[in-house]
Amino acid sequence: MSLFISNAYAQDAGGSAGGGFEMLIMLGVFGLIFYFMLYRPQAKRVKEHKNLVTSLSKGDEVLTQGGMVGKIIKVSDEKDFIEIGLNDTTNIVIQKSAVSAVLPKGTMKAI
Repeated sequence: MSLFISNAYAQDAGGSAGGGFEMLIMLGVFGLIFYFMLYRPQAKRVKEHKNLVTSLSKGDEVLTQGGMVGKIIKVSDEKDFIEIGLNDTTNIVIQKSAVSAVLPKGTMKAI
C-alpha cells in the first residue's frame, strides 16, 4: 500500500504554539483598517448631511442630487419636504434628503 502513497509523519507542534493568537491579532488589525478606511468616513459624511438637512431654511439656495439649483420657498417642519423655486414661475417640491449642498447667496443670479 505504501508503494503509491508516502507515509505522513506528524511534526512537532513546538514552532506553531502562537498560531491562534497571531490570527486574532491579524483579525484585529483588519478590523481596525476596516473601521478607519470605510466605516468612520461614511459615518462622518452621513452626520454632515444630516446637519445640512436640519439647517435648511427659507431663502437658502441649494443644489439637489438631480443637479437642479433653486431657492427654498417653503420648509415643512412636520413633513420631510421643501418647496424650491427654480425660477420666477417654476416651483417644485422635493424631499429634504435630496439636497446635496447649500450654495452661497447670489449663485442663481450668477448662473
